[in-house]
Amino acid sequence: MDFISGEVLYINKPLNWTSFTLVRRLRNKLCRKLGVKKLKVGHAGTLDPLATGVMIICTGKKTKLIETFQYQTKEYIATIKLGETTPSFDLETEIDGTYPTEHITKELVEKTLVQFIGEIQQVPPTYSACKVDGKRAYEFAREGQDVELKPKLLAIDEIELLDYAFPQVKIRVVCSKGTYIRALARDIGLALGSGGHLTALERTRIGDVTLDQCIDGAQIEEFVEALIL
Repeated sequence: MDFISGEVLYINKPLNWTSFTLVRRLRNKLCRKLGVKKLKVGHAGTLDPLATGVMIICTGKKTKLIETFQYQTKEYIATIKLGETTPSFDLETEIDGTYPTEHITKELVEKTLVQFIGEIQQVPPTYSACKVDGKRAYEFAREGQDVELKPKLLAIDEIELLDYAFPQVKIRVVCSKGTYIRALARDIGLALGSGGHLTALERTRIGDVTLDQCIDGAQIEEFVEALIL
């Protein structure tokens, strides 16, 4: 493989790694093995530290393809806990509210999910990389400051209930670029007349790239070592 001219790698990001951690480890290993000081390495579509799954990483001239990959449809498997909310809409922060769940049934969940199919307006999480006045929204959030984020238009192509193990529900979502599954968990909780937050997230597809095509991110340095002798 010619990483300097450009390659495209499909990698399964490990839990608790940031997307930047994965890129940095790959870049550092490639630079050491190739004997170069600099190498272009970038990724298409950030995953939160508490998410796993498909990441597309490009090197060299192939980094020009990143924007193309970013606009491709993505598929996720998400687990949502109903009846509780957190400021980050996932497990990064502590529970800040509990809500009634006695009225929720499997049938109500299935009926509610259908309402999210199509074009929707979604307000991004405060704990996100969205920029407000030149500053990341999560920076305001971690400083305890309120920040107002504008809703964004996005598309949910498919959404289905995979498992109902109340108060946890597992769903499959096929969606457009810019969709925050954490925010979707929040909105599903609200639509059910309760609350909700994300407890697990796996990206299973970007475009035609599926999880079974991916290299284990935890083994990325060994993978490069084996390729470059």
